[in-house]
Parts: sequence; structure tokens; C-alpha cells
Amino acid sequence: MDLNDQDWQDEQRRVDMVTGKVAVRKKALEADVGVVRGDVVELRKDFWDEVRVNFSSSDDLGETSTSLRQQSQVLSERERAHLQASETLKKLKLLVDSPYFGRIDFTEEGQPRTEQIYLGIASFLDDDQETFLVYDWRAPVSSLYYDGAPGPASYETPGGEISGRMELKRQFVIRDGRIKVMFDTGVTIGDELLQQVLSHSSDSQMKSIVATIQKEQNAVIRNDKSRMLVVQGAAGSGKTSAALQRVAYLLYKYRETLKADQVLLFSPNPMFNSYVSTVLPELGEENMLQTTFQAYLEHRLGREFDLEDVFSQMEAILKAEEGPWLQAKRASIAYKSSPHFLETIQRYKERLEHRGMKFKPVRFKGRLIVSEQAMEEKFYGFDQGVRLANRVELLKDWLLKELAQFAKQERKEPWVDEQIQLLDPDEYQKAYTRMRRKQGAKNATFDDFELERSLLAKMVVNEWLKPVRKWIKRTRFVDVKAMYEELFLNEELFLEVSEGKLPDEWDEIGKQTVLTIREGKLSYEDVTPYLYLQDLLKGFQVNNVIRHVFIDEVQDYSPFQLEYVKRIFPRARMTALGDLNQGIYAHTDVLGGSLESLKKLYGEEHTEVISLTRSYRSTHEIVDFTRSMMPGGESIVPFNRHGEKPVLRKVNGREELHQHIVQKIKELKNEGYEHTAIICKTAEESEFVYESLKEELPLKKIAKTTPSFVTGTLVIPSYLAKGVEFDAVVIYDASSDAYDRESERKLFYTACTRAMHQLCMFSLGEPSRFIRDIDPAKYTLET
Repeated sequence: MDLNDQDWQDEQRRVDMVTGKVAVRKKALEADVGVVRGDVVELRKDFWDEVRVNFSSSDDLGETSTSLRQQSQVLSERERAHLQASETLKKLKLLVDSPYFGRIDFTEEGQPRTEQIYLGIASFLDDDQETFLVYDWRAPVSSLYYDGAPGPASYETPGGEISGRMELKRQFVIRDGRIKVMFDTGVTIGDELLQQVLSHSSDSQMKSIVATIQKEQNAVIRNDKSRMLVVQGAAGSGKTSAALQRVAYLLYKYRETLKADQVLLFSPNPMFNSYVSTVLPELGEENMLQTTFQAYLEHRLGREFDLEDVFSQMEAILKAEEGPWLQAKRASIAYKSSPHFLETIQRYKERLEHRGMKFKPVRFKGRLIVSEQAMEEKFYGFDQGVRLANRVELLKDWLLKELAQFAKQERKEPWVDEQIQLLDPDEYQKAYTRMRRKQGAKNATFDDFELERSLLAKMVVNEWLKPVRKWIKRTRFVDVKAMYEELFLNEELFLEVSEGKLPDEWDEIGKQTVLTIREGKLSYEDVTPYLYLQDLLKGFQVNNVIRHVFIDEVQDYSPFQLEYVKRIFPRARMTALGDLNQGIYAHTDVLGGSLESLKKLYGEEHTEVISLTRSYRSTHEIVDFTRSMMPGGESIVPFNRHGEKPVLRKVNGREELHQHIVQKIKELKNEGYEHTAIICKTAEESEFVYESLKEELPLKKIAKTTPSFVTGTLVIPSYLAKGVEFDAVVIYDASSDAYDRESERKLFYTACTRAMHQLCMFSLGEPSRFIRDIDPAKYTLET
């Protein structure tokens, strides 16, 4: 529908009115926040001046306690008021520039009046505190904007469904209080607005998409029924953006019971955490907790082993020549990531309930306190009906008692007297004071030699036994390492717990597993199974506080890892986001190209799968090219934003390649593309390219440890580029020498799909078959 000048004038007048009221309220609140902040500072500074401290009698003590409590309550109330005012002020600052992005006119069934509903990133009430000038995009009525079109429409509320008719849907782009774009639309979200948003350059941080949420993305955002929500989305379909808006929606809808620190996002790498860190603050919400699965593994096992990460594993596989090692490595990864190995570990634990537990002896100064045989005998002497982890706790208590008995005997040993003589005066005085307090011997003095020696001997022995006591309390006496090794050393045992199924390359897998562990290392494919076995034996360290777990790039997780995440967050709902076409790691083939492993986690009845097939990131030409690489790629729907075809150029050597890349990067810079990536296959190749070109181009090198995402021209390994986007992408070497194995198809696809506006591929010699198999009409071959 065409809009006349009168419509523009009317809408601009309303924008002026709303932004004016927002500005007035903002100014008043800024003054209030300053006053409250000053109150808090003064209260903290003068806290003890306002409290009468007197411990002379029980009455004085009670008065002091009351005074402390009252002053603490005053301070707490002012701090709470300051926090609330600051949060409101943050939202007003967002609204004053762009108060809203959409309008719907809705006539509720049975009501004579049509209501004009304006949607923004936060609600704003008129001065009467009853009339909504702006509705929050997460309010129930707002779903009409995302899901409906003019005509009969309805939306869900806590009180039931509201039906009626949508008379109008209007979209805005407002900047600095001025309407830049405005149009009426009959579809969900008009392509005009999307075109404008998507034509912009990429950035070092992901942006909010609330103004352009599509119907299928809205289904992801507002889903709050499923225990397990699986979002299978094509590259560039907005699945991660939708997930972050989903977090904001959940924090809004359940604001009385859900806080940001009860939501956890597992990101693919630390750099990605930085990339998405501004989305929730843009919406006036606090950021959820963010970590990587590797960081959790390091937290649990990093002190005991040198842990391989998935990037190091990937690097090793990509650089390896075809041969016995690579064959065995692939077999090991595939098996140890599988549901069958998970079941094998579970059956192993059941066997250990009856026999086979291994323990480390308790020793002190080379002397045996409790042998492993005595521990095993005691362990299997407990009631067999008691859970294995609980029996470990009972054994721990027994060992601490045995240690206490040992300590009593040890106090008589000559070495204790030697240590007493070595105590300096401060230690002597400290020991005396501590022992008086602990023993209750208030009238004792060190004039009594026997008492003196007894007190000091106890102190010395306890101090020396402290590491042993700590070791027992941490249940380090359970020899998990020996039991995990036993699985791969004892074929008869493995056959018993695996129901007679040996994995391919069994001998080599067992040999490499044991060798790596004895070097103090754990391969990536062993880390989760090892930790899972350890927790089965000692008890899972569960987190009952987290209520929502989000896993991005879920195709990079094995069924084993997903089961483990479920176990450690038993009260959480899970949102899993991924694209099976981007399952680039060796263990991801275990998913078998299906969603069955994800559906099994919580059961079909508690799982919902939403597919996002429309790709918004790249131009029509780039999507048409990249989808041709993948089986079933025809199901990916390109957004109708056109640009140049991908370009392929064959070169004859490194020198020529580097000359063309320098020229191309400079051309892209002149065309206004600020955020460009030179995507290499491996980290080793990235290092070489960076060193080769850094004198001619202002480059930034991205590694797995890079903490934050940056703009500019980046040199980045293919497997670290996942989840982010660039104005233009240069594939450093797209030759058959670089990408030829079928296992590398998804890696190449992932690298190419990072491009928003331009994709340029160079090939040192014959191009990869992943390009050769595509219709030549879908790309430009430059000579």
C-alpha cells in the first residue's frame, strides 16, 4: 500500500510525541539515579557510624543486632532502588533514538474500537501509567506482528486465545527520532525492511533482529512448552540470532522466576562469546552465562591431564596423510563418540558394582596406611544395594577414620620431635593458642612438658597429614585412570561389557589410548567418556540452578557429549541449534545425518524440531552456489537479495596467488567492504599466509585462543569461522589438493557460506571436486 504525505506527517508527529516523553522521563530518572547513587555511597561510607555496637550484655548484644539489621535493610532497599532505576534508564536510552519499529491495528472480537499497537524493544507507558505508547516486542499481542497478516488473526495470552481482525501492519526504520523508512505490508515482515538490514556491512558483534523476526524464527523464540527444542537451520538462517532473542523472551515472560544467570549458552569457541555479547544488552537484558564445552572439561580434568581440544584434533586430522594412523584415529573418534560406547561405559559401571573396582593405596612418607586390597575388601563389604557412588562416600569416611587412627600412632614417632624443634616462635605461639582453643584447655600452660609435647605433636602431625586428608576427601583414591585403561588393555573385559562388539581397528585404538593416558594426556574423543565414567563412580557434579541450556553448533557434539550435558543439568530445558551440513568434525558423522540422537535425549514426546530453511546471510547467487555442494541442498531457500556470482580463479604458484589476494583485498576495501576474511584450511596454513602477506596488507590473525572478534581483514582457519559472517570471503586455496576427501565437503561448504556479499575462491591448480561438480553457470571463472 502506498503511503501519502499525510500518513508520514501523522506518524512523525507521533514519533516526536513519544520521543519527547521518553526524553523527559529519561532526564528525570537520570537525576533520580544520581541521587540514589549518592545515597548508596553515603550509606556504605557511614554504615558503622549509624550502628550502635555494644557487646557488654545480652540486651546490648540484641540491640546491636537489631541496629545492624535495620541499617543493612536500609542499604539493601536503596541499592535495589538504584538497580531498578538504572535498568529502566538503560531501556529509555534505547527508546529515545528509535522508540518502535512496527505498528498493528487490531480489532478484538466483540469490541467496537480498533486499537493501534506500536512495538519496540521495551514497553513505554504514558504519563497516566495505564496507556501503552509502546509495547514490548515480547508481549503476547506482539506475536500478531510476526505471525499474522491483515485479516482474521489471533494470539495467545495467559488467559487464553484472543481473536479478532488485523486491519493494518506497518513497519518503520527510525533513527535519531526521524522516520527513515515506512511502509505497509501484507506479509509477515516485509522484504523491503529485510533488504535494507541485510544489505548493510557485517560487524564484529551480532546485532538484535527484533525488527525483522520471521514467522518461523518467532516459533523458535516463543516456544516454552518443549523440554528439548531442536532448531535445524541452514547456514545464514538466523538460528543463533533467534536463540538469543529467545533468551530475551524467556527472561521477559518469566521475569519473576528466571534470572539471566540461570541461563547458560555453550558457544563453539571463546571468540564467539564476544561476537554475541551485545545482543541481550541491546534489548535491555543482562547477558546469560556463556562458556564452551572445552572450558567445562578443562575445569573438571585440566589439573589431572593435558586435554586435547577439538581444534587440535581437527588440525591433526586435516594435516595427516592417508594411512594406518589416520584410519585408526577416525575409527577411535567414531566409536568413542557413539551411543554404543556410552552404553558400554554404563554396563562397565554395573559390572564394577560387583567386582573390578581399582583403588590407589593411602601412603604417608613412603609408608603404607591402607592398601588397595584392604580398600577393595571394605568396598565390596558394604551393602550391595547401596549405589556405587554412595559406597565410595562410605569408603571415604572409613579411610578418614583410619587416617585419624594412624595420626594418633604417628605422634609418638621421632620425626615429630624433630619437627617440633624446628618450629619458630610465631608458629609455637600460634600452635599454643590454637590448641588451647581447640582442646578447651583454657587454664593450661606450656609449663607442663607432657601437655606441651602432646599439643605440639598433634599440630605437627595434622599439618603433615593435611595433603593426605585432602586427597582422601577428593576421592582421589578411586583409580579411574586404571579402570579406564583396563577397558582397552583387557579384551575379554571389553567384550563382556560391550556385548561382544569390538570396534574397527581395536588393537591400534587400545594401544594409542593407553599410550596417550600414560603420557598424562587425554585425546578429545576420550575426555567426555573418561569424565562420564569418573562421575558414574564418584557421583555427578550436577547443577540444579541452571534452568535453560542453549547449545550452539550442536552438530559438533557427539551423542555421548549431549547425554553428559543432560546429566549435569537435570532441571534444565535444552535448546539445541545446528546445521547438519556444517558438521565438520570427525565425530559429527556419528549423528548419521539425522536428528535421532537429539530426539532420544528427552524422548519424542518432549522434543520439538523446527527447521529454518531460508538463508538470509548471503546473496541469492552465493546461496545458489553453496547449496549445490550439499546433498539435499535444494531445500535451502535463498533470500531474494542479489549480488555478484562467486568467483573462481586458478593460479599457478604461491607468488601469483599472493599477488592476486593482495589485489583482491584492496579492491574489496575500495568497494566499502570493511570486514573481510581470508579463510585458510588449517591454523598452520593461516600462520603461513599471515606471515607472507602482513607486510602488504593490514591483517589480523585469528587463532583458537583469540578472545574477541574484531573487524578488518582477518586470516582465519576454516573451522574457526563457523557461526560468524563477513562482508566478503576469500578462500585461500580451493584446490583438489586442499579439499578432496569427502570428510572435507562440509568444511569447505562452511567456509564458503560465511560470505554475505562476495565470495572469491583461488585454486592452486585443479579446483576441488566440490566446485567442479557444480553447474559452471553458478560461478564466474576468471582467467
